[in-house]
Amino acid sequence: MEIRQLQYFVQAARLNSFSRAAESLFITQPTISKMIRNLEEELGADLFYREGKSIRLTDAGEILLAKAQNIVESFISLSSELDGLRNLQRGHIRIGLPPMVGASFFPAVIGEFHRRYPDVTIRLHEDGAKKVEDDVETGLLDIGAIVLPVNTAKFHCFTFVEEKLELLVPVGHRLAGADFVALKELEAEEFVLFREDFALHDRIITECVKAGFQPKVVYESSQWDLISRMVAAGMGIALLPETICRDMDRTRIAVIPLTEPVIPWQLGMIWRRDRYLSFAAKEWIAFAMRVLGERYLPPEQAGKNE
Repeated sequence: MEIRQLQYFVQAARLNSFSRAAESLFITQPTISKMIRNLEEELGADLFYREGKSIRLTDAGEILLAKAQNIVESFISLSSELDGLRNLQRGHIRIGLPPMVGASFFPAVIGEFHRRYPDVTIRLHEDGAKKVEDDVETGLLDIGAIVLPVNTAKFHCFTFVEEKLELLVPVGHRLAGADFVALKELEAEEFVLFREDFALHDRIITECVKAGFQPKVVYESSQWDLISRMVAAGMGIALLPETICRDMDRTRIAVIPLTEPVIPWQLGMIWRRDRYLSFAAKEWIAFAMRVLGERYLPPEQAGKNE
């Protein structure tokens, strides 16, 4: 039995799919299928029920998974510690970024880090903030950028952006010339939101319900630029963070401050409290805290985070 077989098995069990497990491990599906079949032959038991393209664990698979996860995590910790001893001559970091966060805040930081540590590889995973948080918790990611708040009993957290949401309406809309708008005034409007796996989806709906109405959601997307174009085309209104609103085409979209209530938008970088971090991951955290704090936070807040 090889550690690689156990790694492939654990990933297939987590994702309930050989194809998705193979994709996440950057190998081919026949490779992972063969590895797991060899493991089953060695153990003398089927580990998965194979039902078309879907798979699920057998009783034997459940037993192995409970043991294999500990073995794989111990091996990862050992590998990370050995990488650390090489003084960042090598290293690997898995970072989760929601698309809006990654595009707006991280390209320059990642570029600067790579120039300083060219032999440290960074694998980026783009997903909604909810999925990023889940993957940091389960160990699929080392570090994640998410929309706060977060459970600080589980995660270390560094806040690097503190903004608020603003209202986007098409030019010519009845509210386009307003100095500010209360959330209650949007009760009759049609909303364009991020998808359910994005933290802002639930945040906006929750605030609308608190204001006394259930928002009418007509479109959902994972891309802020598509959302803004839908607004410009008159398909609905949207609530987006200040950073994103600065890039709006003001000839087509009116951006209006939202009041009663002001909806805060905070971004943070998280990592598990109870997991070992490689020297490379620790250096990334220290580097990102310094650079992001200098760029996006007032001096008193940046100092508090550090």
